[in-house]
Amino acid sequence: MWSLAYTLMDPCRPNVREAVNICQVAGVKVRMVTGDNIYTAKAIALECGILHTTETIEQHAIIEGRDFRNYSEDERLKIADKIVVMGRSSPTDKFYLVQALRKGGHVVAVTGDGTNDAPALHEADIGLSMGIQGTEVAKGSSDIIILDDNFSSVVKVVRWGRSVYANIQKFIQFQLTVNIAALAINFVAATSSGDVPLTAVQLLWVNLIMDTLGALALATETPTDRLMKRPPVGRREPLITNIMWRNIMVQIFNEFNSRKPDEINIFQGLRSSHLFVGIMSFTLVIQVLIVEFAGKFASTTPLNWEKWIYCIVIGFISWPLAAIVKLIPVPATPFLDYFSLNN
Repeated sequence: MWSLAYTLMDPCRPNVREAVNICQVAGVKVRMVTGDNIYTAKAIALECGILHTTETIEQHAIIEGRDFRNYSEDERLKIADKIVVMGRSSPTDKFYLVQALRKGGHVVAVTGDGTNDAPALHEADIGLSMGIQGTEVAKGSSDIIILDDNFSSVVKVVRWGRSVYANIQKFIQFQLTVNIAALAINFVAATSSGDVPLTAVQLLWVNLIMDTLGALALATETPTDRLMKRPPVGRREPLITNIMWRNIMVQIFNEFNSRKPDEINIFQGLRSSHLFVGIMSFTLVIQVLIVEFAGKFASTTPLNWEKWIYCIVIGFISWPLAAIVKLIPVPATPFLDYFSLNN
């Protein structure tokens, strides 16, 4: 008599473990909520790298959905941050977990493909539905649709989201720096001598550099791997960081300095940023043409080669000066919080 046993296994997709590891290094905690039993869920979590065999699994890290569901709202709020794997869960359990994490101050992203996932996708800060297997209800309740149904695409979402946020900060730093310099020059000159050194046409050119060319140059920087090594930005953290306030001290040639607000090497990746190089070259050419040939229109005076060299040297000084300034440590407390009243 022969007996035959079959073992079925649904392995993780390729690159999932690597994607989970990248998210964890980036400070994104990956949690798994599944309808499978607790033992299957634990095995899958170990295979994907969500759980690690070398670490001590703390209480409530692995939990069944019905246990979580039976807790009171306050109890769910206390243990939600500890949960890594939830097995035998229902759509309601997933919704409760998202709700508890958001109330605890977390920024929550949820993936889902079924109609029952719609409440959790809608409740999350960012809902990510599947483009291939996802239902229309799930897609309608989500913010982002993952076209290839691959978890690795979540890493791209995080990378590009951080890149957009960082580019906005770069542009704001550049705007504040140039505005402060222009206002200070005009204010000091007007109050001391009664003459305004920057005419309307010159201010228009400065604003063109800032609002149009500066935005295109700084807001189109591509994502870098360094972005995935930064900690996540909290929900209530200020857009203008202490590093940006420190860098605003450096005024001249600041568009280059603004490319890397927290890095000393401001030229890293410059070759791949073709738009930035093109805009800076265009700005330089127009600046020379305005100074040399638009005297009556822009109220400028042509410069000889000696004065052009002086201008270049003065501008160049800001680069090593910026590198020195970036070595100055900044406190963790946001700068503006020092001026807020204590409750």
